[in-house]
Amino acid sequence: MTLDFEKGGGRVVVVTRDARTGAVLMVAHADREAMARTEATGEMHYTSRTRGLWRKGETSGNVQKVVRLTADCDSDAVLADVLPAGPACHEGTVSCFREAGEASGAFGRLEAVVRERSGSAEGEGSYTRKLLGDRNLRLKKLGEEMAELVTACADGDRQRVIEEAADVVYHLTVALRSLGVGLGDVASELDRRAR
Repeated sequence: MTLDFEKGGGRVVVVTRDARTGAVLMVAHADREAMARTEATGEMHYTSRTRGLWRKGETSGNVQKVVRLTADCDSDAVLADVLPAGPACHEGTVSCFREAGEASGAFGRLEAVVRERSGSAEGEGSYTRKLLGDRNLRLKKLGEEMAELVTACADGDRQRVIEEAADVVYHLTVALRSLGVGLGDVASELDRRAR
């Protein structure tokens, strides 16, 4: 990929989006060194006015694995499709853009917590780990929560519908995790169907 760093004073604009959902996560800059490190390591590197060269997720763990880098028609901007390991924004939200949706941020945070508890020492003894370790319990709880949601819908109880739907989303996220599937995979399938 050939880029024109001169137009931007030695840097190019990088628009980073989630390769699974298509959501724009952040906009940053990269100089030659940052782009070279990105291509060499397969993880996003950027150039900050205050920090200089930095690897996304170096301190937070929220690295961005590169799927594809595409230069724009003027070669002074890059579209980076990535698989994020966590929130892109320093404020802990999935995206730096508020309009990307509070719901998607909440789903991303939920998925991150489930992922963390499934493999970390801190997750030992957690309800999430218990569900992941017991297939029958996991499926039973998912079914129970679905039945409770159906009942709340039938009763027309708006608040209970919200609460039961949240329980369903949690148990669904755990069930998906047990199979190595994430909410991003489900979002990709919904996008495919919409086309």
